[in-house]
Amino acid sequence: MIEVTEQQLMNLLAEFLWPLFRVAGFFMVVPIFGTQLVPQRVRLGVALLTTIAIAPVLPPVPEVELISGTSFLIGAQQLLIGIALGFSLQLLFQLFVVAGQSMAMQMGLGFASMVDPANGVSVAVLSQFLVMLTTILFLSLNGHLIMIEIFVESFRVIPISTGGLAGEGIMSLVLGASWMFSAALMIALPAITALLIVNISFGVMTRAAPQLNIFSIGFPFTIVMGIVMVWVLLSGFLPRYESAMQEGLRLMRTVMGV
Repeated sequence: MIEVTEQQLMNLLAEFLWPLFRVAGFFMVVPIFGTQLVPQRVRLGVALLTTIAIAPVLPPVPEVELISGTSFLIGAQQLLIGIALGFSLQLLFQLFVVAGQSMAMQMGLGFASMVDPANGVSVAVLSQFLVMLTTILFLSLNGHLIMIEIFVESFRVIPISTGGLAGEGIMSLVLGASWMFSAALMIALPAITALLIVNISFGVMTRAAPQLNIFSIGFPFTIVMGIVMVWVLLSGFLPRYESAMQEGLRLMRTVMGV
């Protein structure tokens, strides 16, 4: 008769429970899976299935009493690591939200907003369009598979222990916010520059002929010009997205300390 001691049972449970904290934290904030469109039960099911699939190939976990302060510390560290990795990839999607918002405000469509079903907040229609386009490209280019591959690699780079992210990883995550704004500005800069020239032209015309009501046609013309600029930018959207995606995945690896 096979006898299983209590300590062996606790170790077996720890080999599954601690990775589950990191996986659950990751799927809680990661794009697509961590949105409000995915029910919490589905997210929990995906986290459980992912943990069951990767648990046999993970490095050995520390032999610590499961019900102890050290065990709770390890669980909290794994949860924070998963959230940090998911948030680093979330910056990739928020980049296009900021770019769309910048272009919408400049072309006069800032008032045209809709509720984002993924996050539950109101965003500009143009931002929502770019997010949907980014999601389609992310899935079609197997970005979700690369994302999971890098995440599984994090268990080898940052083993399960009482230690967490290094200071360099936390700093790179903070600097990732500046990358998000700068990359969003580079995407929206051509449209913003073109619309700025249009507004300056209407300002000069109004100054030269004050009796003409230039702004009565300036507002709709700016919207039409903005739509044309967005159409032009879409022709080169794929290379910009690929560059942003590579930078987002690189940021995810940098947070891990690779």
